[in-house]
Amino acid sequence: MLVCMTAALTIAFVPGVSPAKWARVWRERFPSIELRLRPIGADDVDDTLAGEADMVFARMPVSEQHNAIPLWTETAVVAMPKDSPLAELAEVDLDDAEVHVVDPGPVPADIEAALDLVEANVGVVVLPQSLFRAASRKDLVGRPLMNAEGTRIALVWRDEDATETTEEFIGVVRGRTANSSRSQPDQPGGTDRDDADASGPARGGSKAGSGAKGGSGSKGGAGGAGGKAKAKSPGSGKSGSGKKSNTGKAPTPGRGKMRGKPSRGSKGNR
Repeated sequence: MLVCMTAALTIAFVPGVSPAKWARVWRERFPSIELRLRPIGADDVDDTLAGEADMVFARMPVSEQHNAIPLWTETAVVAMPKDSPLAELAEVDLDDAEVHVVDPGPVPADIEAALDLVEANVGVVVLPQSLFRAASRKDLVGRPLMNAEGTRIALVWRDEDATETTEEFIGVVRGRTANSSRSQPDQPGGTDRDDADASGPARGGSKAGSGAKGGSGSKGGAGGAGGKAKAKSPGSGKSGSGKKSNTGKAPTPGRGKMRGKPSRGSKGNR
């Protein structure tokens, strides 16, 4: 029986990420604790954590001051007109394609503007598949970018916002069952999540920032969140050169326990 559970939990999420599955599980498991969901911009993670949100689903990299649990890797796709010769391919190798790359990604600064240029046959753009789907451009198609490492989604929070409630939410995201203890191993993680109902959390918490290359799941402690590992910032290909995008290396979370519990409770009660 938890003694520090708070009355509300605020979870924010960046474009292309849906917390719908975990929200359903949370509301079934903890009906007395209100879950508030807040969509935010991709660049609003730090401000949101400093404000109303207890935790954020964000794209790596994030501030090294935050704790982060890497969850899944998004597939990088090349967006192009439906009548493009590249649309006939199962995967696109931009090294061999004679095409102008409007923005090599991994995430364009202005997605709508970049896709407008693609629709105008100026070139192609590289971006996460989830963001391409969310854009709903009926005249464009997306094909996986060959040899791309993709972008990593992580659950991010600050030490001062850690509570029993946030720890329970971490358990939900990591696939812990209602009857399991937080000291028991969580379900293994996965990669290439692009739909709202897929689950593939990685194990172990980490300080956002450094680490080894991520793969089809991360290795780490099965206890609480908060070890130390650092993530390399995703790189980018040469814009306009037709080269493929280097989307960076995913982090490997470390081992450790969640650090710190605020005396004031969660932000939902402030």
